[in-house]
Amino acid sequence: MEIHYPGVRSPVQEQRARWERKRACTARELLETERRYQEQLGLVATYFLGILKAKGTLRPPERQALFGSWELIYGASQELLPYLEGGCWGQGLEGFCRHLELYNQFAANSERSQTTLQEQLKKNKGFRRFVRLQESRPEFGGLQLQDLLPLPLQRLQQYENLVVALAENTGPNSPDHQQLTRAARLISETAQRVHTIGQKQKNDQHLRRVQALLSGRQAKGLTSGRWFLRQGWLLVVPPHGEPRPRMFFLFTDVLLMAKPRPPLHLLQSGTFACKALYPMAQCQLSRVFGHSGGPCGGLLSLSFPHEKLLLMSTDQEELSRWYHSLTWAISSQKN
Repeated sequence: MEIHYPGVRSPVQEQRARWERKRACTARELLETERRYQEQLGLVATYFLGILKAKGTLRPPERQALFGSWELIYGASQELLPYLEGGCWGQGLEGFCRHLELYNQFAANSERSQTTLQEQLKKNKGFRRFVRLQESRPEFGGLQLQDLLPLPLQRLQQYENLVVALAENTGPNSPDHQQLTRAARLISETAQRVHTIGQKQKNDQHLRRVQALLSGRQAKGLTSGRWFLRQGWLLVVPPHGEPRPRMFFLFTDVLLMAKPRPPLHLLQSGTFACKALYPMAQCQLSRVFGHSGGPCGGLLSLSFPHEKLLLMSTDQEELSRWYHSLTWAISSQKN
């Protein structure tokens, strides 16, 4: 039988008190950061979007490409904040979740937004002058428009961290427990989708960059549909003769070996000619030497059904990074 002394709290009461303190702290942080977030959304909506609409400095398609669903996201924050200020966390966040698709749309448009901004700053003198004038306003605290555009995606990550913490520190008997748990799940799922969109956009950028580095008829479409992992110089060790430097591009499914075009080539100087594609699904990888982490570099052996590659680097850390990336690529083809 548990004996309770006056003024002494039981372990269960102590746990509940800790939950309540964490819940109150998280709720306060969510409220304070939402106020600041809404203020920044409003500044962009007022001093950029609103004035651009009135002045006609940008055509509607360009304005939409630049700001995407910004105004609707601003409206969603304006709808949420009164609930947070009134302490109605569950009800407010449950309603906010109806607007989460706006963040998916915003993420999908983010690359186009940055491209549009750079293009317009470069070719539209009136827009360039307007942006510089607005950025100099004291309300922006020295932030540039390109710093402000990712704001909703940064806030989504904050939403996930704070709402998950709020739900975890809300007792199951609390009237808003189910609402907060559901909101935390939906926000986390949206954050994961947005992360996936961002990863794909970064990969597409890498693929375009690599494709631009490759020249010749054999290079057409080589990067299409692939996931880029890494690139760099390695020395190919032949059975006879001196090692030859080659540029390697590693994707999840293939290793591409390329040779630099001659510097004096009239049309393709600075690019690479594809010399071979090696399928990772058929690769057997081993370290010949270079396990110790010493300064002498190392050697990797890559065996394929009809060919064997010996790749060398004098940089031990670089060789280790290649080994881990190649190992990951091989394992990804076996799953």
